[in-house]
Amino acid sequence: MKGLYCLLSESAEDVKFVIQETEPPPAVSDHYVKVQIKACALSPLDTKLLADLKLQKDVVPVGREIAGVVLEVGPKVTFFQPDEEVVGILPLDVEVSGLCDVVLVQEHHLVPKPEKVSWVEAAGTIRDGVRSYTALHVLSRITAGNTVLVLDGASPFGTIAVQLAHHRGAKVLSTALCLEDMHHLEQLRPTVVRVINMSDGKADLVESCLEETGGLGVDIVIDAGVRLYSTEDESTSKKLLPHKHDIITLLAVGGHWVTTEENLQLDPPDSRSLFLKGATVSFLNDEVWNMSSAHQGKYLHIMKDVIEKLSSGIFRPQLDNPVPLYEATVSMEMVQKKQVRKRHVIQL
Repeated sequence: MKGLYCLLSESAEDVKFVIQETEPPPAVSDHYVKVQIKACALSPLDTKLLADLKLQKDVVPVGREIAGVVLEVGPKVTFFQPDEEVVGILPLDVEVSGLCDVVLVQEHHLVPKPEKVSWVEAAGTIRDGVRSYTALHVLSRITAGNTVLVLDGASPFGTIAVQLAHHRGAKVLSTALCLEDMHHLEQLRPTVVRVINMSDGKADLVESCLEETGGLGVDIVIDAGVRLYSTEDESTSKKLLPHKHDIITLLAVGGHWVTTEENLQLDPPDSRSLFLKGATVSFLNDEVWNMSSAHQGKYLHIMKDVIEKLSSGIFRPQLDNPVPLYEATVSMEMVQKKQVRKRHVIQL
């Protein structure tokens, strides 16, 4: 049985992906389900997070967003029966790759997949859907009438976040990093109120947002990384990111800033500005659902809701063409280096 694995070297940044043989799964026990994998989506591997959680090993399984068919269930399983179609996210401490033919997974990491949803769509949407729910519902408590700014709204996560915000009755603004992204965002229905093109350096993010909101500012900002300070020799991708001061300036009174910047540094003037606005800063780490069983019910409810919205057409994900297993190493290297703009899914 083959699977995709990551070989870690001395430096956590220098990683190598290989397809290698692995042991067949053991017999099912208690709350475990044996699933035959049909599709598995690829996401960047966060080696730093694994190290922080003491989960880092020399060989790390790759591919955790899975969709497949239940082959066998343990004696204490209550949610599933054999031959049912399921989708889910394998836990951080999983021992096998999601690209193996068959995996053993606890029933509390899976939800049913409707027949009308394809394997590729299910696996390719589940993580971005959970991230969007975490950002908009759990961290920023979105309500109808809010103004939401989704930075880099044409990314796989950004696209789902824009669609979820629209569904909740929010007014959505977004930024585009190139003309192709701009066309993608302009074609979304319901329409994005304003697409701010950051690629040519002419658009002023703060000015555009304040103009669109009558000077009141934006209720919710979901970033895709921020610049903490300005330097002359910044890379092009860094220059396209907004400065932290810009985000604080465009926030409305009582606004929520949801950030993916794990090393965010706020100086006393930044904190003072946020204090005067009564604004909040939240860190978006969708792995928290797997780190504690306290919110397991809420996590399953979110995953079920994501798949229902995919089934009803509310979510229309940004997916690349399905990739065969023998091309998985090349795909994963591109995903790890953030060289892809659409979600890559391996079809088995």
